[in-house]
Amino acid sequence: MGAPFKAYDVRGRIPAEINVPFAYRFSQALRQSLSPKAVVVGHDMRSDSPALAQALTQGLLDSGVDVLPVGRCGTEEVYFHTAASGADAGLMVTASHNPMDYNGIKMVLKGAAAATPENAFNPIETIMRSDAVLATAATYDERGSLQPVCDRGAYIERLLNEVAGQALKPMKIVCHAGNGCAGPIIDLLEEHLPFTFIKIDHEPDPALPNGIPNPLLPEKRARASQAVIEHGADLAIAWDGDFDRCFLYDHKGRFVEGYYLVGMIAQSLLGKDPGGTILYDPRLTWNTIEVVEQAGGVAKPCRTGHAYFKKMMREENAVYGGEMSAHHYFRDFSYCDSGMLAWLDVVAELSKSGTTLAERLEERIAAYPCSGEINFTVDDAKAAQARVSDHFMPKNPELETIDGLGMVFDDWRFNLRASNTEPLLRLNVETRGDEALLAAKVAELRGLIEKEA
Repeated sequence: MGAPFKAYDVRGRIPAEINVPFAYRFSQALRQSLSPKAVVVGHDMRSDSPALAQALTQGLLDSGVDVLPVGRCGTEEVYFHTAASGADAGLMVTASHNPMDYNGIKMVLKGAAAATPENAFNPIETIMRSDAVLATAATYDERGSLQPVCDRGAYIERLLNEVAGQALKPMKIVCHAGNGCAGPIIDLLEEHLPFTFIKIDHEPDPALPNGIPNPLLPEKRARASQAVIEHGADLAIAWDGDFDRCFLYDHKGRFVEGYYLVGMIAQSLLGKDPGGTILYDPRLTWNTIEVVEQAGGVAKPCRTGHAYFKKMMREENAVYGGEMSAHHYFRDFSYCDSGMLAWLDVVAELSKSGTTLAERLEERIAAYPCSGEINFTVDDAKAAQARVSDHFMPKNPELETIDGLGMVFDDWRFNLRASNTEPLLRLNVETRGDEALLAAKVAELRGLIEKEA
């Protein structure tokens, strides 16, 4: 039973690792370990997600816990309703961008605080792996009650508040939901915004006829890229299945690296909250630091990963935190990530500045061109990192060790970090306005990483 428990969620194959009995027992173990009085439960569009959500619900009710159902939704809706309702926990059945035969459970605690191995998953897993017969309704004073379905209108109102009072420019926007859960939210926002939405693969579809929605993969970008050109749109937005990540394309159909969006969103939010703290991940940094400081904010690095960001967001009371992997965290959204607030802040910033996404992108790429994340499959990640370190240390770089190996020189820098789950090294390189230097350093690093030991 240990295989589905990952560092910060539960994920596994259907039905071998994740199934209805697993979900039911998960709820029983949650009740026994954390003693919640009320729990929010939602699920994504996958064909087996409703049954798993029902099993979680049944396990909670039978264990004397009240359940606030959201139904089919995005992960951020569970975050929102957990915080808004005062519930003790929130559970989201989703496999996000994992393959078709996977599913899982994301979890947050009271106030939508991050669930970690220490405060949630380890105790739950220990109970589930035991031979204990877990208590049900007969053991508790009374059975839990099913509360009314969470009000989606309150969540929509929160999204609209992000751009309230701002003069939004009418735009034509391609929306690529990938047959995930984002489409219905766009439908509800549409009547309140001055945008013409061109909707492709819009309806949630358990069959996922166009494959797993994951725009981080280059092969998944063609649909939105082509549509924005064909329709003469101002930009395109794409989401993954549970829409906790959003991705943008400019009017030329170019995919926008998440790195450059972090600075743009930070600039928008600092306009409303001058002097605020902005968190960024250490893979690519110079553009974000410059934009934040020019906007009067304070930029601070944070280790990559949602649990680290959510924890540091609270510790620093940061206005916003952005990862180049397209997770965007907001103080006024319980410090959680949202794939809807992110694009709303981008269009607000474009409306305010009177520029296009392409113009903003080209300006920032010219200032700080980057490689994007390059993945290398290696037999020995530590040995490869050591080769890189030994090669560059004589040049006296500034070292960054917050996450992986970071080396900073006068006119270029790189970050090289090992994947936690795969035999991969992930490389990111950027320069100060020098495309030729970028290409040369990527080639140099590639040679060192791929060199035989």
